[in-house]
Amino acid sequence: MAVSLRERGWQLFDQIIGQAQLREVNPWSRTNDEVRFTPDYETLELLLGVPVLLGATSQSGVPALALDVWVSYELRRAGFDADKVWPRNREPRVIAHEITEFVAGLPAKLRAQVEARVNAGKVRGAAKSANLLGKNYVKQVDVVMSSWATGPELMISTKRMDSSFGKNAANRVEESYGDAKNLRLRHPQAALGFLYSLNAIALVKEPDTAAWLIDLLQKLGREDDAYDAVALVMPDLRGQDEAAGTEEPEDAGPLPAGAVDDVHDEPTDSTERLDRLEDVPRIEIYRDEVPPALDPGRFFAVMCCRILDNTPINFHTQARKLRAVAP
Repeated sequence: MAVSLRERGWQLFDQIIGQAQLREVNPWSRTNDEVRFTPDYETLELLLGVPVLLGATSQSGVPALALDVWVSYELRRAGFDADKVWPRNREPRVIAHEITEFVAGLPAKLRAQVEARVNAGKVRGAAKSANLLGKNYVKQVDVVMSSWATGPELMISTKRMDSSFGKNAANRVEESYGDAKNLRLRHPQAALGFLYSLNAIALVKEPDTAAWLIDLLQKLGREDDAYDAVALVMPDLRGQDEAAGTEEPEDAGPLPAGAVDDVHDEPTDSTERLDRLEDVPRIEIYRDEVPPALDPGRFFAVMCCRILDNTPINFHTQARKLRAVAP
């Protein structure tokens, strides 16, 4: 049976996350009276290497998915419920945790049958992506933390720009600003963030565009009614011009009411190939060029603290504990 690029990507992503050395390490640390969040950049460098190994274009969804996997992984490191953070670290990637709790309480034989259907995506409510209703339209959101009782508590959009910087930079930021307004106006208490990946080669090929874009990203995080924080990561994709992520995806636009999913797996001819974790290249992350306002550590700290500040003290107890005992 043919395996799609997206499925092959998930297999490698899951292996990387499962073997991450820092997955059980408290990401919080304390310097004097300041609490800081330290992301696992080594895991991000491996995740970004997956689409390069697979030769996956942006249309396959794999390059962008590498960012989503990392963000959701960092939120789980921070102590938030793994079943409430989407994409989850197992199939189905998007499903209400109330459904999984209900299934877990079924008799063993029936539970096995229902779990098989849920994991196969044959149950409505299990999906590959999270689509949320904003003020005016339904929008796919890349990383979400939600439950039936609370509604969305966190919404993070991720974007990649690996090429065609001058052509597409303004469009990507403009779309994201509109998405922020749409989501914020319906979910004012949720933590709303934007993580942007810019190929570091832009600093050399189109420095003026890169400087303009970095400045604009900082301004996006200053709006009271838009994003709470914005982050920038700069992978070194030099030498990968013909590999993953060099083609810009088409604009998805608003989704129709009741939309379940808009992900289209890209077929692959490799039906017997075994993708090995040791073959995944490590993509270096440039960090010195990222301004403090766009630092991913600051980004995760703002996102986590907003969630904890906007919920009762008996919510997210593990996340509160990890932040409180920061060494």
